[in-house]
Amino acid sequence: MAYKITDECISCGACAEECPVSAISEGDDQYVIDPDTCIECGACASTCPNEAIVED
Repeated sequence: MAYKITDECISCGACAEECPVSAISEGDDQYVIDPDTCIECGACASTCPNEAIVED
């Protein structure tokens, strides 16, 4: 089960820097996670200062 970024995202980019497979990129309004690339390691969720990343 991949992770997703909720509307709580403040677009700080901390999650993208932490992702070991570069599954996170800037979207139109906030960062987004490519579910096909995500390896479900949870590194992004533990890094997010706003707790905006949850399991999908």
